[in-house]
Amino acid sequence: MAGLFRRPTRLLTVVALITVLYILVIFIPKPREDLYGFQYFRSSYDWSNYTERNPVAKLTPLPRGSPKKLPKFQHNFASDKAPSRERLDLLESRRTEVRDAFVKSWNSYKKHAWMYDELTPVSGRGKDTFGGWAATLVDSLDTLWIMELRDEFRHAAAAAVTLDWAKTRDSSCNVFETTIRHLGGLLSAYDLSKEAALLQKAIELGDMLYAAFDTDNRMPPFYLDFDLAKEGAMAPGVHDPSAAVTSSGLEFTRLAQLTGQDKYYDAIDRVARVLDKTQNTTRLPGMWPTFLNMRNLDFSGQRGFTLGAMADSLYEYFPKMYAITGGLEPMYEKLYRDSMDAVIKHLLFRPMTPDEDDILFTGSVYVSSQNGPELDAEGQHLGCFAGGMFGLGGKLFNIPEHLKIAEKIARGCAWAYNAFPIGIMPEAFSLYSCTNMESCPWDEVYWQGTGDKRLPKGFKNMIEPKYILRPEAIESLFFMYRMTGNPEYQEMAWGMFQSIKKATETRLAFSAISDVTVAKAGQTDKQDSMESFWTSETLKYFYLIFSPPDLVDLDKYVLNTEAHPFLRPVEHGFFTYT
Repeated sequence: MAGLFRRPTRLLTVVALITVLYILVIFIPKPREDLYGFQYFRSSYDWSNYTERNPVAKLTPLPRGSPKKLPKFQHNFASDKAPSRERLDLLESRRTEVRDAFVKSWNSYKKHAWMYDELTPVSGRGKDTFGGWAATLVDSLDTLWIMELRDEFRHAAAAAVTLDWAKTRDSSCNVFETTIRHLGGLLSAYDLSKEAALLQKAIELGDMLYAAFDTDNRMPPFYLDFDLAKEGAMAPGVHDPSAAVTSSGLEFTRLAQLTGQDKYYDAIDRVARVLDKTQNTTRLPGMWPTFLNMRNLDFSGQRGFTLGAMADSLYEYFPKMYAITGGLEPMYEKLYRDSMDAVIKHLLFRPMTPDEDDILFTGSVYVSSQNGPELDAEGQHLGCFAGGMFGLGGKLFNIPEHLKIAEKIARGCAWAYNAFPIGIMPEAFSLYSCTNMESCPWDEVYWQGTGDKRLPKGFKNMIEPKYILRPEAIESLFFMYRMTGNPEYQEMAWGMFQSIKKATETRLAFSAISDVTVAKAGQTDKQDSMESFWTSETLKYFYLIFSPPDLVDLDKYVLNTEAHPFLRPVEHGFFTYT
């Protein structure tokens, strides 16, 4: 009799399984589809299947657990008196004007340079400068979202996810620039929009960039040579810009958080450990030289140090890495504190100005064998980022002195803008360093005898008179406004924007100019160049400083060096992966 019931039992079991599967299909939530219904297209070479020649025996895990309760970055705007209707209307009109500048630039890029890296804003052509992977398009995705240009975002995102990282006329890519512009752009656009295809494309690119760390000491080279990487023949450089080879932390950490893959965090953690180990072995203890030998990791020979070109984001990322890891990696606080101690002692200076302005700049230092550290009172537009960095570090690590320094650096950059007839700061210039920070009387006779009379008073000579649409000055003003709530920074920003618009606008968009020392904005020589940071950073910061403070709230996001906002860990929550 048992055999008679065996077959019906099996049938009932099959029916039950089918029923369960049907319920699962119908009622269990499905993987999220993109809001706009597009899917990413896989590149023709899959770097996730790449076989490492120098594999890691044990990966350093991403910090996990409950993030610390970190101090608030943003000013408590809710405690302020509500702005008047007139003030709100004024801010809205300014946002609109900034947005119009972006739309003009974007529309010309679409018409004349779609899928190229950059638009030439005078001649109206497209050119490739970063692999031909549509740098302006990818770099601008989050700006499109932030400015609520959602139809344009949809169009751009649908194009971005078709990029083929193996399709390029170049034999290599700049690891740093590809990381901050392309990877950062995709991750930020995903964090804002939650479009799954953007994350998939970011993972694909992250796997390619991860291959750059497959060297014998796991230190990345300046360029990722595709053929050498596939052959396992890459090697770190011996004289690489320090920022370029140490500034992938935010992007790789965010990628690790979103995917749960420790390999991305392990890659950049090893670089940070080298910085930690060598911080006090250089000729200027606390800082690292502008150029690094990543092959033998001996940084004791180089003598030049700066926060400017080639080194900037190395230091910028320390407080930002502490924030994005939820304060669970204390190494970044130590790296920040010790490096900024050296900056304050050796690089920070007050310039001599006709009105005795209480402002600061960060110069460069050369350490000579005879005299030790020698300050070069050089100002750089790139160095203006330091206002935002000191502000973030001062807030995050409760160092009130750093907040004061931050404001003085931001105001120094605004002073440099206002000093020139067309209202724009040059790329690089020399100033006169005061003997102390407390007082600095103007010496007319000294300036007359040593300064370049073609320049405004206070400037010694010009190093690079151009302006290439850089964002660093407005970046620091934005951070100072969000941290202090002082509307004076909004007024400084508006003056900057108007000056930049008048001096750089072309029929199609906006262009770098060769010389800011001309007498009138209409006399500027347009260089036919519009780097992607114009739409990714400069216009974004201008838009945000006039926007309500809850738009890209600094207590919810951390911005990479290309102004791409990444979501921070939630206070008292846990790291989760999607």
